[in-house]
Parts: sequence; structure tokens; C-alpha cells
Amino acid sequence: MPELPEVEVTRLGIQPYLEGRKVTAVKIIDGRLRWPVPKHLPKTLLGQKLQAITRRGKYLLLEMDTGYLLVHLGMTGTLRVLPLYENLKLHDRVTIDFGKLSLRLHDPRKFGAVLWHPKTNGPIEKYPLLQKLGVEPFSEEFIGEVGAQLLFQKSRKRTIAVKQFLLAGEAVVGVGNIYCSESLFEAGIHPAKATGKLTRPQCARLAAAVKLILKKAIEAGGSSLKDFVNTDGDPGHFMVHTKVYDRKGLPCKVCKTPIKQIVQSQRSTYFCSQCQKR
Repeated sequence: MPELPEVEVTRLGIQPYLEGRKVTAVKIIDGRLRWPVPKHLPKTLLGQKLQAITRRGKYLLLEMDTGYLLVHLGMTGTLRVLPLYENLKLHDRVTIDFGKLSLRLHDPRKFGAVLWHPKTNGPIEKYPLLQKLGVEPFSEEFIGEVGAQLLFQKSRKRTIAVKQFLLAGEAVVGVGNIYCSESLFEAGIHPAKATGKLTRPQCARLAAAVKLILKKAIEAGGSSLKDFVNTDGDPGHFMVHTKVYDRKGLPCKVCKTPIKQIVQSQRSTYFCSQCQKR
């Protein structure tokens, strides 16, 4: 599933080509996504200028003149900017044309989403799918001691494992399964440790680790486990740089102890029992 780094890589890929352009056509090829694509979009978007492309968690926010398109890539979705003349492919679901360029949502499993929030309904931050998201990892709310304090406060009296706490996105968004394992290793925290037992120094290390790992993932173009590609059709290369994820039995890059694998809530977790003592 594309996580925050993959979505950010997508945003950075399409932004230079589309911001400031006007919509010339919209085609809903198959609107049966996670939620039905609004049938009014071809009429609503026609002639509107794409003012800005931002991101909130794993949602891309395309600000138009009168509202926002919320795009989620689901499990296997990709967004690419292609020449208008290029033929459609199997599993292309929605196309938005901007003159000679076409923005195309390709989603084989149809778990993605294309939704509409008119500005008359209030700020985009109030949209139901966005309201409960944690803070952005690169925002001022997660800088230095502020981020450490946020994690410490959110973790109090919680008995769930710290990995599940991060995955839930209650405190900070974007730490997907791969990035959880890598962040916890970077911070020296066992993934099964009870969240409520995190100390202030551990929260400080974890906040710093989350930002570091996500930054490295974005710079590497994200992670490609199955079919994620960037807007140029290239896979992400972060998996080449992982220190624990998908390295079961291989020596730890720090202490040479064999990396272990456990399953938490049906998701694989990788860690070093020596560097991440419980």
C-alpha cells in the first residue's frame, strides 16, 4: 500500500506539470472505487484551475477554484501525468485532462478514492476523513521537543504495542508498516514494548527517527514491494536501504545479531533483539 513517502513522491512528481493549469475534460472510466466517484465531476471540474497540490497523511489534495479533490491511492493505485494522446490502460479508472496532458488514476484493485469537497462546505481540514488524523511528521507540531512531548502525552496509559500505536496514526501520520520497523530500530525501541511505558528520552528518539526515516524514504522515491511506481513509472528504492525490514535471519548492520521477525496484528515486524531490547 502506498504510504506517506510514496504519496509525497507522487505529489512532487505531478505538481510541476499541473499546478496553474485548467481542466479541459474529465472522464470517469470506472467509478466503483472504495467510495463511488461523484458523477458530477466532469461537469463540476470543467474549466477550473488547479491552484495547488498538497498532501494530508496519505490523501492528495488538489485545490480547484471551488473546492478540493481528495485522492487516495488505496492498495495499488498510482497517479501519472501522461501525454493526452497516450492510450488508456487496463485498470485506468479516472482521467483529468489539462490541455495536452492527462492525469490518470490507475488502480487495479479499486481500493483508491476520488472525492470532492466544495469550499462552501468549510475548510478542507474539517472533511470527515481528515479530521482525526495525527500531526504531519514534518510540521511545526512535530519539531524537536514539541514532537517528543506530543508522543509522550499521546502514549500515556496506553497498553498497546508501540508499533501498533505508530501504525494507527493517532499521534503522527505516515508511519506505515515498513517505516515503523525502521523507525523503531533507529530509536532503539522494541516493537512489542507497551506504548505507555515509553520514557521521555525514548519518545524524543522516536520522534527524531520517524522524521529521519520518512525523509530518507522520500529521497529514495518510496518503497516498492509489489507495484508502486512514481509518476515516471519507476519503482522506489528505499527497500535497498532498510536495516531491519524484510531482513529476517540476516545480520544486524550494527551488531551482527540475526534480525528477527514477528507478526503483530497480521503485519510482519522486523527488529534486532540486541539493539532493541524490551
